[in-house]
Amino acid sequence: MKFNFARFPRLTVAGGEPAPLAALWCCPFRPFFLLTVLSALLAMSYWLGILGGLLPQPDLPGGPVVWHAHELIFGFAGASIAGFLLTAIIEFTGTAPVRPNTVRQLLALWFGGRLAYLLAGWIGVMPAAILDLSFLILLTIRLSGPLWRDPNRRHLAFFHALLGLIVVHGGFYVALFRQADAMAWLRLSVGLMMILIVVALSRISMRLVNDVLDAQGGMAAPYLARPPRRNLVIFSIAAYSLAEFLLPGSHASGWLALAAAAGIFNLLNDWHVGRALLQRWVLIPYLVYGCMALGYATIGLGLLSGHNLISAGHHLLLAGALSLSILIVMAVAGRLHSGHGLDQRRWLLISAGLLLSAALMRGSAGLPAFSAAYPLLILLAGVSWLGCWMLYLAYAWKVLAGPRPDGGQGCDEAVK
Repeated sequence: MKFNFARFPRLTVAGGEPAPLAALWCCPFRPFFLLTVLSALLAMSYWLGILGGLLPQPDLPGGPVVWHAHELIFGFAGASIAGFLLTAIIEFTGTAPVRPNTVRQLLALWFGGRLAYLLAGWIGVMPAAILDLSFLILLTIRLSGPLWRDPNRRHLAFFHALLGLIVVHGGFYVALFRQADAMAWLRLSVGLMMILIVVALSRISMRLVNDVLDAQGGMAAPYLARPPRRNLVIFSIAAYSLAEFLLPGSHASGWLALAAAAGIFNLLNDWHVGRALLQRWVLIPYLVYGCMALGYATIGLGLLSGHNLISAGHHLLLAGALSLSILIVMAVAGRLHSGHGLDQRRWLLISAGLLLSAALMRGSAGLPAFSAAYPLLILLAGVSWLGCWMLYLAYAWKVLAGPRPDGGQGCDEAVK
């Protein structure tokens, strides 16, 4: 499977000259990937400033912790999901590209939602709810046609995941409006994000792993992301997420979390492909699943032992699995479909290492054994997170905002 994304029209000004930053609108992933990394840097810097007492705590519905979790899930991750799906679904289904005006509308809704939530202490939660839900609804509408018109309908899982995010995000804002437990809805959205990762990586990994295997030689059969194992993981994550939402803190939730971890470890059996596993394009996605399994195992052990390890487990899922998956997708698709080849320099491994370190430190901060080092671990985790995305931005800015160097157009894969 190739990431041969559909073409986008070139933007010009009078006289036929390229418009300033016209390349930014060649593909939907370009502006959204840049917004992903910028939101990561700004939101985390703001959060660390609050925790360090350098900035005042904002007066927000639900409190600053709820805002922090919401922005990591629906701000940072939401932008990356939009960029990926608006480009990948068009390629998967062979339909017409998304118009730049639609991309700009989505960008305006996404940015408006971030600003409206920050101002919700003064203007209420309704503007943020309208903007954020409109963003997800418009994204789903734009993708639903290609997904349902596809004769084989092999990618409807993305449509179902988007519908789930709309419902959960709506529930979150209803809870905020009623001053109820909005964090429960955010925990439910974490499960949806993990399911979305499994669905997306099952498609991306078959390209990445097989390319490495072809280059190395020695494997008689190609790598396959096997549906039974994948479907079992999706079912187990969904079962735990619903149990956590309906029966928080129960032993049943603990056992289901461990079942999800076991399912993910079982899924990793497909990835044991010899020395190819040590290549960055295989190793980083492998670490995504590793963090996911560790996160659910931490939650499950905490629930069964009577310790509150929910925060530790969810940070392994978000700062680890979710963030690493976003990094590898942006590093691969962001370069190949901007006319560049894969980047073999060390910065990607360093960035992945920083994210993994941030996830492990933030997860450890939630363990009773490290309670004395909690402030230090939080600070180090935040600095590692910022270091990763600053490094990514330094290497990706010209790639995403600049013209193609290979003579290709739009979202075509790099010309070899």
